[in-house]
Amino acid sequence: MTPALFAIACLLAVTLGYIAKCAASPFGTCRKCRGLGHALKTDRNGRPKRGKDCRRCQTTGKRIRVGRWLYNRATATYRAGTR
Repeated sequence: MTPALFAIACLLAVTLGYIAKCAASPFGTCRKCRGLGHALKTDRNGRPKRGKDCRRCQTTGKRIRVGRWLYNRATATYRAGTR
C-alpha cells in the first residue's frame, strides 16, 4: 500500500469515526468548565468552592459537538430551501 493511499484510508477512518460519534452522542462536556457547569475557585485556605456560572454552556456542563452543529445547520438550510 502506498503512503498516499494509507494516509487517505486513515483520514477516511477518522472522519467516519467522528461522524459515528456525533450521531451516537451529539453532546460532549464543556471545555471551559470541564462539565461542571461552573468555575472552581479556592478560598483563602485553598479549599475549592463554587465560582461563577459557565457562560459557554449556560450551566449545563454540556456543549454540542462541532460535527453535529454543522449537520443541524445543513439540515435546517435544506428544509428552509425546500419549503
